[in-house]
Amino acid sequence: MIQRFEDRAALASALARDVAAALKSGLDAQSAASLAVSGGSTPKLFFEALSKISLDWARVTVTLVDERWLDEDSPRSNAALVRQHLLINKAASARFLPLYNGADTPEAGRPALEAAVAALHLPFAAAILGMGEDGHTASFFPGGDNLASALAPTPEQKLETMHAPGAGEPRITFTLPVLAASDFLALHIEGARKQEILDQALSHGPDEAMPIRAVLRYNPKIYWCP
Repeated sequence: MIQRFEDRAALASALARDVAAALKSGLDAQSAASLAVSGGSTPKLFFEALSKISLDWARVTVTLVDERWLDEDSPRSNAALVRQHLLINKAASARFLPLYNGADTPEAGRPALEAAVAALHLPFAAAILGMGEDGHTASFFPGGDNLASALAPTPEQKLETMHAPGAGEPRITFTLPVLAASDFLALHIEGARKQEILDQALSHGPDEAMPIRAVLRYNPKIYWCP
């Protein structure tokens, strides 16, 4: 289902409201709730809108859908983006679980991160994905060395490392089954070009060429604006 908004502010407000409702539902049902968000420039307004909504944020753990294997002093760090634009205002009391731990490689850092994410309340109350112009989402990249296992991992596997020509840096990502199991799963895209990419992804073709197709089979709620 595609929800279309007239501008970025309207989209950010609606998505923030819907995510907050999902978190509240999760908190009403159990002692804690988890939220997975994406990086990049697209979610900034959404983050800021969500940060202003009243919730029992102290019982919420925020983590990332995926992360570049970079220190937070890098402008490309997703964790830095979340700290600057989401973990502020009323959301400042939320717990944050980054997906980078300073190890030399994501492969070296993965065991400790697997142990850390084992403590998350899953399924996620909400997971918000983005989409690149190559049809990637999370760190499910065309040509990724571990794409097949990220889309169809072993039963207990929650994270996968990824190296891909279009990724820029080595990455680590939650696997598709973990994200797809979220109580509220959304795809946040903006601009005419992303609409074109989405239309291509909705047509027949292999997941390996456009990995977003694997996610679209789970019918995420799609938020789009020009």
